[in-house]
Amino acid sequence: MTSITAKEQDSGGFRDVFAEDDVHQIQYKTLSWQAVSFLMIAEIVSNGILSLPSSLAVVGIVPAVILIVFLGIFGLYTAKLLIDFKLNHPNVHTMGDAGYIMFGPVAREVLAFGTVAFAVFGSGSGLLSSQQALSTLSNQGMCSMYLVIITGAVAFLISLPRTLDRLAWMGLLSAAVITLAGFVAMVGAGVNPVPGRSLTVTASSNFLDAFLAVTNPVFFILISEMHRPEDAMKAAWCLQGFATVFYAVFSIVMYVYIGNTAAFAIALPNFLFSSGLYVHTAAKLVFVRIFRHSEHVYSHTLFGWTVWTLLCFAGVAIATILAIAVPIFSYLIGIAAALFAAWYTYGLAGFFWLHDAYHLKGGVDGLKQRPVGTTIAVLTIIAGLLFVSLGLMYQ
Repeated sequence: MTSITAKEQDSGGFRDVFAEDDVHQIQYKTLSWQAVSFLMIAEIVSNGILSLPSSLAVVGIVPAVILIVFLGIFGLYTAKLLIDFKLNHPNVHTMGDAGYIMFGPVAREVLAFGTVAFAVFGSGSGLLSSQQALSTLSNQGMCSMYLVIITGAVAFLISLPRTLDRLAWMGLLSAAVITLAGFVAMVGAGVNPVPGRSLTVTASSNFLDAFLAVTNPVFFILISEMHRPEDAMKAAWCLQGFATVFYAVFSIVMYVYIGNTAAFAIALPNFLFSSGLYVHTAAKLVFVRIFRHSEHVYSHTLFGWTVWTLLCFAGVAIATILAIAVPIFSYLIGIAAALFAAWYTYGLAGFFWLHDAYHLKGGVDGLKQRPVGTTIAVLTIIAGLLFVSLGLMYQ
């Protein structure tokens, strides 16, 4: 691990990534923890709500529910480690910044690329889900390629606001929509169950979809725009509590009864919003990396808006092309999630704790004085490696 002093100085010291100044035309630190909760629910739950019932079909009810609950709790713990690292290093905006502090410039580029790649792939996944929902609504009445392009245009417009607080109200609406869609699906499944349904209590297969549904590699970006970053743990509690309970109930009901497609169409606004939000976070990472602490970040400059718009357009364009032109895109999404989302959510969290315990708590002696925390952090890293290996193995 590298010296914290050198790394902090080179990346702007302990200066917050977004300065608060009343003269700034664009104010970033405006999100409440409630708004962050809605944004994360809208971004993450739409991924899990479609994949988890099929995960139960291959894993079995009992193992899948145990995994959902365990990984929800585990995700809450790793979120605490991430939040503590962010509070100790206010200049961290992305996983790339965190990687630079811990491991140096190469890690910054690798982790930043991984965040952008995952966000673009997540956007493409949302576009595909939106296309499928529109196809359901139109009774397959329009070419799938055109539907993806249309949904991409909507996602581009959603991604354009410069600050996340402009998207917060859509996050609330999106979270409400995906919740409603889940309940409609469960009611429809209960009213019209599939006759002769055969259930599997346990089965041997991968559980990649089950744990990818509770990952969030862009949490740093959301925390950076909170008015009180100290409240980020409240948002994490809200997300993991909601996601764990909702996933468990929804996946069991849908697996047992197999619901209809009406809820899929209802969830369309959430798919569009999550796609736009992923593009926004990818563009924000690159934009802040280029213009950090410059006038283009805080003022409505022509050059700043031009670059921002081009970044959003590029993100949507790449996601759209991947969704349309790559036949194995769904497999690539799984690989990207296994490589980046799982590792960022679980594995790196252990390094966060070890780094700060070493550099802020007295070096090796600081680690020795905290044997429980050190052991759990090491086990967290090992678990992250296991998740990545299993995710890649079963793709």
